[in-house]
Amino acid sequence: MRAHPTLRGFLILAAIAAVIVALQLQATLDALYLIAKIAFLLAIAFFCFLLWREHRSDIDTWSGRARAAFYGGAALIVADIAAIAFLDETGLDAVAFVLVLAAGGFAMWRTWRDQHTYS
Repeated sequence: MRAHPTLRGFLILAAIAAVIVALQLQATLDALYLIAKIAFLLAIAFFCFLLWREHRSDIDTWSGRARAAFYGGAALIVADIAAIAFLDETGLDAVAFVLVLAAGGFAMWRTWRDQHTYS
């Protein structure tokens, strides 16, 4: 008789956890977690680069103030993500992270919208 897929998944996770505890592999997990954080940040940076490369000719036609606001918002978001990735996340830090992320996103969205409004 075959086990339910959810039960089988939980049993696999429990077996992996038991092996980690039995072999005392916490230091290895910490190193893998740090590598995964760095890889995630690099993936975000590469995605942003691809978006920028696709739209850079459009952005180059904007005024200097609009470009500064747009790139400033992007830099704020990158710094925010990097800060939360390598600092301890507590409740107040998480709230600040969301607020700063929203502020940078709003600056970019508002600049993009203002540059694409033809009235």
